[in-house]
Amino acid sequence: MKVAIVGASGAVGQEFLRVLEERNFPADEIVLFGSERSAGRKYTFRGKELEVKLLQHNDDFKGIDFAFTSAGAGTSKEFAQTITKHGTIMIDNSSAFRMDEDVPLVVPECNAEDAFNCPRNIIANPNCTTIMMVVVLKPIEKLSHITRIHVASYQSASGAGAQAMKELEQQYKDIVEGKPVTVDKFAYQLAYNVIPQIDVFTDNGYTKEEMKMFNETRKILHSDVKCSAMCVRISSLRSHSEAVWVETEKPLEVADVQKAIASAPGLVLEDDPATKKYPMPLFTGGKDAVYVGRVRKDVANENGITFWLSGDQIRKGAALNAVQIAEYMISKR
Repeated sequence: MKVAIVGASGAVGQEFLRVLEERNFPADEIVLFGSERSAGRKYTFRGKELEVKLLQHNDDFKGIDFAFTSAGAGTSKEFAQTITKHGTIMIDNSSAFRMDEDVPLVVPECNAEDAFNCPRNIIANPNCTTIMMVVVLKPIEKLSHITRIHVASYQSASGAGAQAMKELEQQYKDIVEGKPVTVDKFAYQLAYNVIPQIDVFTDNGYTKEEMKMFNETRKILHSDVKCSAMCVRISSLRSHSEAVWVETEKPLEVADVQKAIASAPGLVLEDDPATKKYPMPLFTGGKDAVYVGRVRKDVANENGITFWLSGDQIRKGAALNAVQIAEYMISKR
């Protein structure tokens, strides 16, 4: 088993290395690829030093079974044919192919079998906020079909990459030291602030990030559900959170929803208001599961359930989900 990581020096690329090692992924060889800026950097995997190779249009991917790509949509589009032409399965973390009809969009807890319908040898990893939400929606959908979703996301700096995380830390340092605040990766200062915009606005007033949640949820769940999202950047460093309202065809009991969530793969129910037990990004960072709490009836909708979730955007929202796709495919060979 030979595996490649494209974009190895980025936040998600580095998480790929950690996840593969922690899960003892059955790879005999790991090959790292990056841009001219990162080529030559060295990283350690299972005690062995690996050097990042320059990503080029050549035959470097011949003999590679899986390529985990996280170098941006432009790079994915440019190099997709180079990566896949010898049979490599490209599991892509960008938005490049997510809505292509001939590319499966996969969250293993929801639609793992879709991974095998990949005529172009490309499998898309969904948007991080979508991944974490649909993992919770799946067990609810089994109780009653979900017809409508409203969601507000509270997305950490990690969603904008490693440099954005460093910028947030620098901003707090600048403020404490009384220096001018560094603002580069975000539209505004993020420290002590929230920014109600992630990605660019579309003609309907929603951002691309918000429309991803609408479109990707339908594709993953094979559903006609409608999702209205408000995506907000907050000043936590790592882990995204979401407040979600769902409407189902028939009313559901809170206890039944809690039981379904508690027994579903990839989820941890952390829901005890009496003891102030609920998920928070401070504690979900570095964890594999999506944590769910504040499950309750929607007092504005008799067929509604609302809940809160939190999960590590770099792990389940990116690297871990992609690795789980490969693990599933290997297990079914």
